[in-house]
Amino acid sequence: MQAEQIGFSSYYANKFHGRPTASGEIFDMNGLSAAHRELPLGTIIRVTHLGNGKSVVVKVNDRGPFVGGRILDLSLGAAKKLDMVAEGVAKVKIEIVKSVE
Repeated sequence: MQAEQIGFSSYYANKFHGRPTASGEIFDMNGLSAAHRELPLGTIIRVTHLGNGKSVVVKVNDRGPFVGGRILDLSLGAAKKLDMVAEGVAKVKIEIVKSVE
């Protein structure tokens, strides 16, 4: 992935809460995490909601999204920080804060 990526994000919650993620961590829907198809697990990214300018820093600990046209799935906790729960899907910018060595 280039240093920056723009696209659509949704979020996931109840159905996956308490289940293992692709990294082996247990998914906490109230935590600050994300699922991305390509970024190495453990990568720290800043996600900015392009509709309202709010941003949040999350750790990529899962794989997805598995819905066409989306680049990221956020935990419910991260979606709340971006104020995107009501809309469900938002246009976002992803920037890498810390890469995994």
